Amino acid sequence: MSDIKFAKELDLKGLACPMPVVKVSKGIKEIEEGQVLKAVTTDRGSLSDMPAWAETSGNEIVETVEGDDEFTFYIKRTAT
Repeated sequence: MSDIKFAKELDLKGLACPMPVVKVSKGIKEIEEGQVLKAVTTDRGSLSDMPAWAETSGNEIVETVEGDDEFTFYIKRTAT
């Protein structure tokens, strides 16, 4: 369990590609620059989709936690 402080959490369990990235893209705009968004998904494709999105959007994945059937991403808003 991560001890990273986050400003917003998105429960994206059960959503298939591309919806987790679409929801994170919207959600990241609802927090301030420098804050962290926590996103929990069950879509295995997110393991490659989230880093690709972060790189193209200019945001930073601080940590990725892989569970049995869940993947948790802590994403810092670094883009305006």
